Amino acid sequence: MLIRKWPIAIITLFSLLLILAACGNKETALTAQAGQTTLNKGSAAPMFDLKDLDGNKVTLASLAGEKVYVKYWASWCPICLAGMDELNTLAGQSNGFKVITIVSPNFKGEQSSEDFVQWFKALQADHTGNNIKVLLDENGTFAQKFGIRGYPTSLYIGSDGVLVNSVPGHNPNDVIKDTFKVIS
Repeated sequence: MLIRKWPIAIITLFSLLLILAACGNKETALTAQAGQTTLNKGSAAPMFDLKDLDGNKVTLASLAGEKVYVKYWASWCPICLAGMDELNTLAGQSNGFKVITIVSPNFKGEQSSEDFVQWFKALQADHTGNNIKVLLDENGTFAQKFGIRGYPTSLYIGSDGVLVNSVPGHNPNDVIKDTFKVIS
């Protein structure tokens, strides 16, 4: 009788060990590459690989070790446009984190890449947005991976590549700065 209970005990013990291992500290793609452990609570941010308005490639991996504020927005969004001057000011300051914005051409009503680039460069000519780095997420590939449901949405990524927070709606600069004070 005792011999028949051993397999059940071994399976139970093995299952418990698997559960405990799954609850441990998970490493993100960035920290695993760097041989570091995570510093923030959350999940690994999707490792985007996007182009800026001039066709230069920008990856999240290239920002390893830096905190990153990402704002997803759209050219047709009045709340997004109303916050552009404030965001431009933030992007021109040294606050201990990078500021990146992402627009998704041909997704959720956004214009094509060519039309967006032409429209945004006209804004920059008027000195609106000249500090803002805009990346193009064609067809919303990464918007879907980040779970973007509306515009604007703010993403707070720690220096370990962990997506610490995703906040829909406009965030004023003082809120953004205060949020990064508690993110490693």
